[in-house]
Amino acid sequence: MDMVTGAQVAVTLPVPIPRERMWDLITAVDRIGEWSPEATGAGWCDGAQGPAPGARFIATNRFANGVESRVTCVVIEAERPSTFAWQVLDKAGLVGSTWRYQLSEGDDPGNTLVHHSFTHGPGASGARVAVRADPQALSGRLITLFHNMTTTIAAMAAADSATGATR
Repeated sequence: MDMVTGAQVAVTLPVPIPRERMWDLITAVDRIGEWSPEATGAGWCDGAQGPAPGARFIATNRFANGVESRVTCVVIEAERPSTFAWQVLDKAGLVGSTWRYQLSEGDDPGNTLVHHSFTHGPGASGARVAVRADPQALSGRLITLFHNMTTTIAAMAAADSATGATR
């Protein structure tokens, strides 16, 4: 039985940032290393200038166990100011995971409700390797992802608040 394919985690947080501005932050892949506890950097490649379906970027990650990885990501949805989604490809070009941000108007004017989700694909990944060694590893990985996703969104909001006076 495949315990990994389809494994999901999602977080929904309100942030005191207008949706258009939050869109700018979630699509600034070159800045992810400033905010994420795990993603250390990313950059558009193959001539891509920004988010559009089919655009690719290379991302680097550092995991708690010290392992570092470099992955190719392809944008599958980019609809300003509401949706940004991409797939992480494994070395064979299979989908290892799908990540999605969905932005909607918050309860208060100028606020955004950020829904961020992760779904593991059928492709190869570190999670798949870890689960082969210990089936309990998947729940720990999903908890870590939840924490990291929450931390990243909060850090984006904090960074925007810190620079808000100069915009």
